Amino acid sequence: MRRILLAMFLAVCCAPAGAQQEIRLWHGMGGALGEAFQSLVQRFNESQKEARIVAEHKGSAEDTMIAALKAQRAPDGPHLVQVNEIATAQMMAAKSAVRPVWQVLADGHEHLDARAFLPAVAGYFADSAGRLAALPFNIATPILFYNKDVFRKAKLDPDKPPRTWYEMPKAMGALVDAGFGCAYTTTWPSWVQIENMSTWHNQDFATRDNGLAGLDAKLIFNTHLMVRHVSMLSSWARSGYFTYSGRRIQGERRFARGECGMITASSASYAQLRSEAKFDFGAAQLPYYDDIRGAPHHSLISGGAFWAMAGKTAAEVRGMARFLAFLARPEIQAEWHQRTGYVPVTRAAYELTAKSGFYKSHPEYEIAIRQLLLNQPTRESRGIRLGDFAQIRAIIEEELEPVWEGKVEPKVALDRAAERGDVLLRKFERENRAGHEPGIPERSPRRLKEGAKKK
Repeated sequence: MRRILLAMFLAVCCAPAGAQQEIRLWHGMGGALGEAFQSLVQRFNESQKEARIVAEHKGSAEDTMIAALKAQRAPDGPHLVQVNEIATAQMMAAKSAVRPVWQVLADGHEHLDARAFLPAVAGYFADSAGRLAALPFNIATPILFYNKDVFRKAKLDPDKPPRTWYEMPKAMGALVDAGFGCAYTTTWPSWVQIENMSTWHNQDFATRDNGLAGLDAKLIFNTHLMVRHVSMLSSWARSGYFTYSGRRIQGERRFARGECGMITASSASYAQLRSEAKFDFGAAQLPYYDDIRGAPHHSLISGGAFWAMAGKTAAEVRGMARFLAFLARPEIQAEWHQRTGYVPVTRAAYELTAKSGFYKSHPEYEIAIRQLLLNQPTRESRGIRLGDFAQIRAIIEEELEPVWEGKVEPKVALDRAAERGDVLLRKFERENRAGHEPGIPERSPRRLKEGAKKK
């Protein structure tokens, strides 16, 4: 009996110290953003002994998602993966590959209510029952940035940027008259000018609640409002007021170099612009049409969320849950917001930041949050969840490029984009209706990507 008791004592008390559960996390955040995230990972690892997060940068957001789905059943595959909002439909369709975050948290004995998140954020990643399928993390929305120094040179009030699209021509004209070659440009044309303009004015982008209510959604963004908006941008392009700078963030770099007077870009760009720009600039709410009833409504998000991969052990699930709950803590979200410019995804983090006085010295950081909180999400504005959305966005931008060149009429371009996008939606619907999950998502068509590189 003494020998048995001694053996039991040694087994319990003298077990190896390094019994932490390793949790592999793949993400697409590089540079300063990746360093900021790694500091959070390190803090979590040092705060407890149960789990150790091993974060790895896997390239672009698209590459990260594809690699994670391919490696889902591999022994060295990830436990958690960061995926951009545009691929939410793909991740939800891959039922055997992922495990809903709400379930991971429950199984890991962590409590996190979806109602704690900003409504315009939670709705994008929630299922039909309002439960979180993924944990929102690096979230942003488009706002207007403008060069205050150039405004002064053009005899414009640097504290009164345009509020509406109808006020834009006066400012752009003054900038052009002052010798400024690029008065206004934009990043991500589909996201800012089509997707957000729909939500911002509480109009549908697609049927079936923008795809959230069913796979049989059809694209209907080719509305009177969108035709009018794209027509106006096209006329500005011909007059030299609007300068097309490419499909992604090329315009942001031009603005930072002082080449463009105004730009619509991600709110998360503020911190990077502040470090790069050698001039005084400001930020303002996204312009809207004040003759549309109920506008502005609320803007649309973009950014990443953390998805949990399926097939993990109980110990691994506990470690995943603990880290996800850590990332959602108000103090962690507030710090992430203030350090990176991404919006705090929970109300508590927003209130904590406001209480600290941060917005008094950094009012630009609050613009995006106020946009998202303007109104409660509606059927038209809750979010957009479509299969092959990355390819649909590329199609929209491909069809719009001849419009900026004056070669195609706006309505023709929008109609073509909707028609081509619907082909992809029907393919995605057939794959899912057939009772099997779609395969690994393909990257955007090569010719579409090449078109983006030319700009």
